[in-house]
Amino acid sequence: MPKTNNRKNEHVSLSEKFYADGDSSFKDVSFVHHSFPHCDVKDVSLNVSLEGLQFTSPFFINAMSGGSAWTGKVNEKLAVIARETGLAMATGSVSAALKDPSQADTFRIVRQTNPNGLVFANLGAGHGLENAKRVVDLLDADALQIHLNAPQEIVMPEGDREFSNWIENVQSIVDGLEKPVIVKEVGFGMSRETVKLLESIGVTLIDISGKGGTNFAQIENYRRKDFKLDDFEAWGQSTVVSLLEAQESVNKASIIASGGIRRPMEIVKALALGASVSGLSSQIMHMALDDVDEAIATLLNWKEEIRRIMTLLGAASVEDLRKTDLIIGGQSAEWCEARDIDKRTYAFRSKRL
Repeated sequence: MPKTNNRKNEHVSLSEKFYADGDSSFKDVSFVHHSFPHCDVKDVSLNVSLEGLQFTSPFFINAMSGGSAWTGKVNEKLAVIARETGLAMATGSVSAALKDPSQADTFRIVRQTNPNGLVFANLGAGHGLENAKRVVDLLDADALQIHLNAPQEIVMPEGDREFSNWIENVQSIVDGLEKPVIVKEVGFGMSRETVKLLESIGVTLIDISGKGGTNFAQIENYRRKDFKLDDFEAWGQSTVVSLLEAQESVNKASIIASGGIRRPMEIVKALALGASVSGLSSQIMHMALDDVDEAIATLLNWKEEIRRIMTLLGAASVEDLRKTDLIIGGQSAEWCEARDIDKRTYAFRSKRL
């Protein structure tokens, strides 16, 4: 299994190599400042409850690592950060441990390091219910993430080329797994049509994971030894666009935002655009590889910064952020025009109070 192990190492190291290439779509979003906040910092709550999962902060450590000796050590660092900050944490795809049981400990280390934390296992949509149960049991996970990564697989030299069974696999897991199921993209974003389809098969937690952070098409292109597939590196929708798309069709499902989120202000903007929580991958990986103690201190400070931003917006809860006034500009505004999304409704939401 050395090729699999080497790929896991490459994915993490290349994510760090291309870290500076991230391009946040949140620059297209601005809050309208109103001079009377109407709440105090001490009254702001960061707690979020989703399908029985209790988040003490509206952001978490999203899927990244595991499947090799080195990435197992990275998982341990991330688990320490999760434990000391109270953040939920998702592992990288546990399929590596299904293919090579000797790699199981590179994922188990997360639960061993953080026995009382909120831990999510991760598996690709090419797997069915039995494998989903296996990886949840392996980690004693509180939930399962199913990742959708067709563009990455298409560019990956050794990637999958068959996708017709994905929707049936997802439905079988949603119907048969006795744990919450999160269906997530991997940095290519989602359309309203995708969100509607996922809801129709019973998915209640949807991570739209848009462009702007780790670009797996870029990573897989770099790994290719023969011809390049450069055009795929621009594939998909941004995180902001994906959030706007989701609001056009979502009914009862909760939306999770990830993809290029690197600052407290971007977390809050994502929440204001309809997300219930935000997931961060490359930013926390960047911190963890540099200095774990500093990463812990920074993330604890982020919680206080988020409270202060929410106070200025008059939002005592994460749900209150959906009543704030937003201006949508730039490429996101152009997308709204093309896809018939009324961006003006976001600018006057507080008038509904």
